[in-house]
Amino acid sequence: MQMKWLSLCAVSLLAACQAPPAETRTAPLEVSQLVIKPLDIALQSEFTGETAGVRDVEVRARVAGILLKRTYAEGQPVKQGQVLFEIDPEPYKAVLNQAKGELARQVAIFNKTRADQERIAPLFKENAVSKKDYDDSISAFEAAKASVEAARAQVRTAQLNLSYTQVTAPISGISSKEVQSEGSLINNNSPLPLTTISQMSPLYVNFSVSEQDYQHFSPGKSLQATLRLANGTKYPIQGKVNFHDNRIDNNTGTINMRAQFDNPKGDLLPGQFVRVRVDQGTRQQAITIPERAIVQLQAEKRVLLLNDKNIVESRKVTLGESIGHEVIVESGLKAGERIIVDGLVKARLGQPVSIRKEG
Repeated sequence: MQMKWLSLCAVSLLAACQAPPAETRTAPLEVSQLVIKPLDIALQSEFTGETAGVRDVEVRARVAGILLKRTYAEGQPVKQGQVLFEIDPEPYKAVLNQAKGELARQVAIFNKTRADQERIAPLFKENAVSKKDYDDSISAFEAAKASVEAARAQVRTAQLNLSYTQVTAPISGISSKEVQSEGSLINNNSPLPLTTISQMSPLYVNFSVSEQDYQHFSPGKSLQATLRLANGTKYPIQGKVNFHDNRIDNNTGTINMRAQFDNPKGDLLPGQFVRVRVDQGTRQQAITIPERAIVQLQAEKRVLLLNDKNIVESRKVTLGESIGHEVIVESGLKAGERIIVDGLVKARLGQPVSIRKEG
């Protein structure tokens, strides 16, 4: 945070500190004063952020084939499970029918081997058939049973592949434009998705803060955040900071942070630039003064005070963070003291002034 100080000519100010003026004023200089009153102040910091979907999901084909139809409107909301694309199902219907036929054949074989085994078992107990014939019947029965299970698995696989010809939305959100058009040959191993879907609520806002600003945040404390859009309007829903990185970027000197906002009406879109304002809590009985009341003298920050006789005095102050056009005074001032806020350039140390009546 940068603060703009009122800079006075060093020679002029030093002369005011070291020697009386050469001439006597006929009337005291008129100045504006501020009476110091400590107040409880809500501390906030503002940063530039960019919105991002909580989940940006690529929609991909799980089977290959000709893309027959796109069934959604590009850029519009879609619901989880909604059919987005249709791939030619005919080859997969044929495979399913073939798998069902193979299952029927294996079931018939299984029924025969079971009947054979049931017929041979009692004969074996009466020594009417050999041990080999009995063992062969058991082996044939078990093999047929396994073949039935394998055929059933093939039917299930064929049914799944047929269902995959209808490509559905994995999540609810806002759809993107189609990447591959109708009539294209789709490969389920293609690096290109069919489209993407961005989950719109909640929505993330990513932003970076300087190391100095980060020190103002209390570790482990829940931080509330608000947004201001590019057109200056305030987003009506308050959010919460839910992530900060575990290290400072050595190249930028910043740390990445993230806030989360509900977005039920879809007013925010991924990729928007916004202003993020993060609450840092309340500073109890803080003293603040206008930036224009601060005098820069070499490495020191000073203010011009008025004593009980309205004589100008100078005092060094220690400053904290800025809040708008005000700055927190960490030390150097106390309640009830008066400082000059307008007329500093002409004010001279040790000289009386008159107080301008406000209004």
